Amino acid sequence: MTRLAMQRDLMLTSLRERILAFATSRVSRDLAEDLTQEVLVLLHEKYARVTDLTELVPLAFQILRFQMLDAHRKSLRRGEYHQDAIEDLPLADPGDDPATQLDQKQRVDRLLAAVGQLGGRCRDLFRWKLEGHSFPEIRKIMGQTSINTIYTWDLRCRKQLLSLMGGTWE
Repeated sequence: MTRLAMQRDLMLTSLRERILAFATSRVSRDLAEDLTQEVLVLLHEKYARVTDLTELVPLAFQILRFQMLDAHRKSLRRGEYHQDAIEDLPLADPGDDPATQLDQKQRVDRLLAAVGQLGGRCRDLFRWKLEGHSFPEIRKIMGQTSINTIYTWDLRCRKQLLSLMGGTWE
């Protein structure tokens, strides 16, 4: 290796350390290393003709500032700037709390008890609705000629179920 090449390598090593120190004071260590590498690549590819240290240092820091601004804009655009670390977020509880589970169980028990007190036609109508049958299909199953009869029965059955549940669905 020639003396000139050794001096250039020493100069680039020193410049790399200065760029990295400046970048690390402004951004995270990983991003600072990435930015430093990008600056050195740009200096090597586009500005190989610049060899004087008095020109190279200001050019390197100008490129670094532009790279840092670009990285900042990218993170803002992607929504990464104010994101919380995944480790800091609480784990979601997949189940309901015990009070909610108890309320739901009591409502289901009340509903089953009330349905058990309904007449056969109302129970059949609710069963077919829960199976996904439409009102015209239920009309055919029940052998009725008018769909309005089914609508009327449905309204009466829901009112009866609501009164058996104590006047409220909750």
